[in-house]
Amino acid sequence: MAETVPAAAATKTTGPSIGELIVKAVSASKERSGVALAALKKALAAGGYDVEKNNSLVKIAIKSLVTKGTLVQTKGVGASGSFKLNKKQTWQQCC
Repeated sequence: MAETVPAAAATKTTGPSIGELIVKAVSASKERSGVALAALKKALAAGGYDVEKNNSLVKIAIKSLVTKGTLVQTKGVGASGSFKLNKKQTWQQCC
């Protein structure tokens, strides 16, 4: 008998993670006060990411990036508000 591939493994997509996509979208923005959540979702949708289907994953990834220190939340609480890159951490990572 031939072994079959589980459905979960067959549907797994390759490519950048949602966290990497969020960091790219925030770094591409020129806003001084940070990128709003709605603008971030629009940028992800423009890049081909299905935000409607994966809305909860986007929020979880944003909270995780804020907790890790990759992003700084300038306005709001939780996964809402505005976010920008943490310049202190990016400096430490590069050197």
